[in-house]
Amino acid sequence: MSETGQKEVHGFQTEVKQLLQLMIHSLYSNKEIFLRELVSNAADASDKLRFKALSDANLFEGDGELRVRVSADKENNTVTISDNGIGMTHDQIVEHLGTIAKSGTAEFFSKLSGDQAADSQLIGQFGVGFYSAFIVADKVTVRSRAAGVAASEGVEWQSEGEGEFTTSKIEKANRGTDIILHLKEDEKEFADDWRLKSIVTKYSDHISVSVEMLTPEVPAVETVAEEKDEEGNITRPAVEARDAVPATWEAVNKATALWTREKADITEDEYKEFYKHVSHDFADPMLWEHNKVEGKTEYTSLLYIPSKAPFDMHNREKQHGLKLYVQRVFIMDDAEQFMPTYLRFVKGLLDSNDLPLNVSREILQDSKVTQAIRKGCTKRVLKMLDKMGNKDKESYQLFWNEFGQVLKEGPAEDMGNKEAIAKLLRFASTNEDSAVQNVSLTEYIERMKEGQDKIFYVVADSFEAAKNSPHLEVFRKKGIEVLLLSDRIDEWLVSHLTEFDGKQLQSVARGGVDLSNMEDDESKEAQEKLEQEFDSVVKRMKDALGDKVKEVKISNRLTDSPAVIVTAEDDMSIQMQKLMASVGQEVPESQPIFEINAEHELVKHVADEQDDDKFGQWVDVLFEQATLAERGSLKDPASFVARLNKLMLSLTK
Repeated sequence: MSETGQKEVHGFQTEVKQLLQLMIHSLYSNKEIFLRELVSNAADASDKLRFKALSDANLFEGDGELRVRVSADKENNTVTISDNGIGMTHDQIVEHLGTIAKSGTAEFFSKLSGDQAADSQLIGQFGVGFYSAFIVADKVTVRSRAAGVAASEGVEWQSEGEGEFTTSKIEKANRGTDIILHLKEDEKEFADDWRLKSIVTKYSDHISVSVEMLTPEVPAVETVAEEKDEEGNITRPAVEARDAVPATWEAVNKATALWTREKADITEDEYKEFYKHVSHDFADPMLWEHNKVEGKTEYTSLLYIPSKAPFDMHNREKQHGLKLYVQRVFIMDDAEQFMPTYLRFVKGLLDSNDLPLNVSREILQDSKVTQAIRKGCTKRVLKMLDKMGNKDKESYQLFWNEFGQVLKEGPAEDMGNKEAIAKLLRFASTNEDSAVQNVSLTEYIERMKEGQDKIFYVVADSFEAAKNSPHLEVFRKKGIEVLLLSDRIDEWLVSHLTEFDGKQLQSVARGGVDLSNMEDDESKEAQEKLEQEFDSVVKRMKDALGDKVKEVKISNRLTDSPAVIVTAEDDMSIQMQKLMASVGQEVPESQPIFEINAEHELVKHVADEQDDDKFGQWVDVLFEQATLAERGSLKDPASFVARLNKLMLSLTK
């Protein structure tokens, strides 16, 4: 290996500079994980070469035995991790090692807390494992050559973890990548073969690629005769001559695909470490399921639920999915065809016996085998979550806090599993004095009042707005629980989840809310009497408001507020209108229903106002107040303020 070109100096991406500073100052509480990350990356490079070689065997260059080699040099205080995998070109090495090729890095840095243990878990969510090398090294050298290119196309990357890195062309006889860590003075413990071997067996035993280390050289020995003392006791046994045994590379891991082993033979720690390998996450998974399916379609699945959401989980366009193997040969990362988008947080792998080795994404798209596997894996994940939700509510709450908003996409996306997904949903409600979403639809139905035949909910921009909505007043009075929905996706959710367990979901902000079957005859008579008494006032208000409203009516839902606006059953909800407007969609015109509380003193005062001009101003103020409470904004707030000030001044005269 020799240098053949001039060095090029490159500046790191800004986010990488910040990240390296964190690494250099020992962000990780457990330093030894640097080796786990680099060995995992090397194993991935081997997997990718094996797949590429399915269509071009020449990429093996006569050496089809893939491996990762780890070695230490105490004299020079270095550790080297080498692989004979796919390798990198000059452009690839600059792209992969000079930037964090993901969006959202600013969010990543905003989440850092200064707590080393917590922040080290966060790093894993951002997929930047290579940079962990700088935990123990003050300089890193990477030498690589892509499979199938000339030896003269090798490239060397070097950095001291500061503001820049250099690249240069080198001669590299063998394909693959060598990473040389120049250890810091206080990290010499890692320049020890025994220490490195213990880390490999601890973290990388499950990797299907052989991880090799050098066995020590055994020197030659000459023949030595037996020696005895005067009493005939042997003082030195005879030694037969033997040749020197050179140092050899030997596998130090099991090098067996973990998912092919029997579940009973795999420890919990092995499952956890394998998750970290396939997901590049640093935290342990929340739960997992290892399953072998036999019959019409044969496959093995190992599915994990992470304990923390990745920073870009809400980006539906980002590639997601499972690692795909066919007959234990790696085919692709992020095979999204096997997991629906609303379960994009699920990590793991599939190994199928029923797909061709040269499978492509296009073939997967229309394959009946793919559809069968997707259906099976989806049901398995939903059952995993349902079981946790029933048996371990505390753990399920942690899961929901991380992934609940994504799971809410399910009813719209997966009609076939709508009921199963609905069982997993959790909401805040008037039954709890907290924004925590911990009420299931099943629990809600169990607590329904006698005569109640619907699941009531209210959607608002925030928990506080939902909790204080005037629509809830009569429900609180009657002790009827209402679900409080305030996530951005909630309006989309309830537009597709219209019923559960035979019970219709009903928005309390809709005009069609009917609680008559939960009222006694006395209450019904009182309501009818009010409607008769205020009939002329209602007509007068409708005339004053004109086409601003669809209808004015006496409310049966208010106890404290003077008025409220509600949406007609066949109109788009206010929250959906706001959602469409926020993404630039045209919102169809519709008028709300204006309901007044005939027993409120302000409404009585307005009803007694004989001056038509002043009456119209009061009605406008009531309507705009109700609109402000419901929508959170007005089209013309300045006019509202001026009108309100004028009326208040008139009351002082």
